[in-house]
This record gives sequence, structure tokens and C-alpha cells, in this order.
Amino acid sequence: MNTQLKALELAREGDWHGAHDLVQAQDDPLSCLIHGYLHREEGDLGNAGYWYRRAGETLPDNTLDEEWQRLRQRAAD
Repeated sequence: MNTQLKALELAREGDWHGAHDLVQAQDDPLSCLIHGYLHREEGDLGNAGYWYRRAGETLPDNTLDEEWQRLRQRAAD
């Protein structure tokens, strides 16, 4: 399992800190998106926006579950 998939699975299991630890050490676009998702999940939208912009995207207006699914699909591809 790659780092991004592992981080998403940890997030789904409620291990926010474990997921955050995995992606904060990475700087590729998908890891930045997951990092942003995690901060969005915790309610820190300013920090989330920073990480989405760093990945070249804007903060999405979808649900957290929809975003998790989108990111999961990208990580699996």
C-alpha cells in the first residue's frame, strides 16, 4: 500500500495524527491534497486552503466523504 492510500485509510479509521504524520513528510501534489483534506476535516479551512493551493487546486465544496472518495480513487490509480 502506498503512503497516500495508507494515510487515507488511517483518516477513515479516525487516526488523524497518523495520517497527518504520513503526508506532512511528502510534498507531491496528491499528498498535499490529502494534507489539505485532513485540515479541512479538523475544521482548519485556512490551512486546508493553503495545502489545496499548493497542489494547484482550490478548496473544494464537496462533502468530506465525497472528497475522501475522490482522493482514494486518485491514490489507487
